[in-house]
Amino acid sequence: MIHPTAYLPPVVYMVELLHDMNPVIEIHETYVKQTCRNHCAIGGPNGRQILTLPVTRPNGNRTLTKDIRIDNRQPWQRIHWRSIVTAYSNAPFFLYYQDYLEPFYSRSWEFLIEFNTALLSRLLEVIRIPRPITYTGHFHRESLRTGQHDPVSKKNLFSNTSYLQPFSPANGFLANLSVIDTLFNLGPETGEYLEKQ
Repeated sequence: MIHPTAYLPPVVYMVELLHDMNPVIEIHETYVKQTCRNHCAIGGPNGRQILTLPVTRPNGNRTLTKDIRIDNRQPWQRIHWRSIVTAYSNAPFFLYYQDYLEPFYSRSWEFLIEFNTALLSRLLEVIRIPRPITYTGHFHRESLRTGQHDPVSKKNLFSNTSYLQPFSPANGFLANLSVIDTLFNLGPETGEYLEKQ
């Protein structure tokens, strides 16, 4: 299967990777704004919270995903990590897994694809889903699937099985958040949970 690149991918994305022994990431598409490519959703105190990774498009609207650069003029790393800590510091496995993710928010990254792939590889390692990540050599039209992967999309219909989230009493269960929500709440059971979805 061919997948879009994704920033802290949602549960449905990880379920698809679980069933794909050789995932391929599309990098030759014209970059699509406001999608999982640079957005993710976490469960904050006020409900679903979208984190947006700021990017620049060197070639304007014709910039390919592989050429998208992260806009490091903005303090996005500090803001995103602070938001993650606020959302999950009370989750049962946050203290255990935070050290695996925090370094991604202290180092400078130039390209979106580089950052997303390194972060995805770390998540797959921690969840114990060993997968080699490769990139497309050319554009594949069929890879442009949108909707359930995209945290800002109104087409997000995927609903995973509920579990206890830090703000469930106030917000109810929030489905298809970033897989870090599952990881921080279910810990080593995350891989088994994804298999059942």
